[in-house]
Amino acid sequence: MSTDFLERHRTFFGWRMVVLASITGAMTGPGQTIGVSVFIDHFIEDLAISRAEVSTAYLIGTLGAALVLPRIGRRIDAVGVRRSMMAIAAVFGLALVGMAGVQGLVALVVGFFAIRLFGQGSLSLASTLAVTHWFERRRGLALGIKATSMGILMSLVPVLLNLVIEAYSWRTAWIAAAVAVWVIVIPIARFGIIDRPSDVGQVPDGVPADADQPATSVRPSVSRRDALRTSRFWILAAASSSVGLLITALNFHQISMLGEAGLSSTEAAVMFLPQVIGAAVAGVVFGWLADRLTGRSLVPLVMGLLTVSLVLTLTLAPGVTVVLYAISLGLAGGAMQTVSATLLPRWFGLGHIGAIQATATLVTVASTALGPVVLAVTRNGLGSYGIAAAWLALIPISVAVIATQADLTPRRVGSASSTAD
Repeated sequence: MSTDFLERHRTFFGWRMVVLASITGAMTGPGQTIGVSVFIDHFIEDLAISRAEVSTAYLIGTLGAALVLPRIGRRIDAVGVRRSMMAIAAVFGLALVGMAGVQGLVALVVGFFAIRLFGQGSLSLASTLAVTHWFERRRGLALGIKATSMGILMSLVPVLLNLVIEAYSWRTAWIAAAVAVWVIVIPIARFGIIDRPSDVGQVPDGVPADADQPATSVRPSVSRRDALRTSRFWILAAASSSVGLLITALNFHQISMLGEAGLSSTEAAVMFLPQVIGAAVAGVVFGWLADRLTGRSLVPLVMGLLTVSLVLTLTLAPGVTVVLYAISLGLAGGAMQTVSATLLPRWFGLGHIGAIQATATLVTVASTALGPVVLAVTRNGLGSYGIAAAWLALIPISVAVIATQADLTPRRVGSASSTAD
């Protein structure tokens, strides 16, 4: 083994991208449901609107944001992650400042649209792509570590926001979040992010592929249009949407649902912690698995975890069962995030991955908008959150069955031969 090889391996920048992407991904927190949730009661009280109106505003804003995401993805492909992340962070900060000044329902819809588009959607996409381009054979592990680290950091967001709210006001908390985004994300993007390994004379994974193995980095890139014509894209989108819809629904109504099960509001809020732990574990475990298993195995595994979470809502009570529920919910969310981010570039290459990933995110984000409404309506019809969630388990079960029967092996562009999934 040559000294030159060892030197390249020691100075590989890919793992630095994982660290920086984890931090920037965590800074999407104020635009995520976990961050917005601490403001819901303040919106209701200070803006004199109902919980249903807040939920509807969230739905409209999120759906609108989802429709714009494919354009953002194409722009990231065109100009690179570094420049895109700087611009996204600048505008996201302005959107957070705007949230501090909302005075009514219409302004709240516009605010939700902006923070969901530039926070949950665009900045999340950019942070994922910052890692995607740097790895091939170890992409699953790298994205799993990124998801785990990001989840742990993001769990601090609602706590910090709530501290600012209690010390000052909810409007001040939005401004503090904006300043944090500007101070942290923009410098990281400007001075830390490197778009591709080739920009600094390196290769994906930091180690060239073995001479006797095909180089995965030469896999042809599939256009967004061609990717959308494949069944495997829509099966993966259905799986991601199932997780997005149901986890967002359960988290949005967590205080009410766990209160129905006998927990105080404080105890219910604490249950976000084991959920974060579950997501952290899943990120690493499924990152390792994603480098070794096919989509036909990975998708049903994630759907199984989600189904367990939904069924456990029937037995929720203070103690072990509610902790198991929270952990399993976190496992499903962390697993899906890693699996989706790993399979899309494996199947479709890197040339148009921003546009493809953005379209997948569009579908998922749209599902998160519908989740709280779907669970609320189902619960009102069936009489309890547990029964409603158990019936909704039919969604991931159906996706799992379809995935086991589908061909999730990618085909090379212009060739009859297939590549290993």
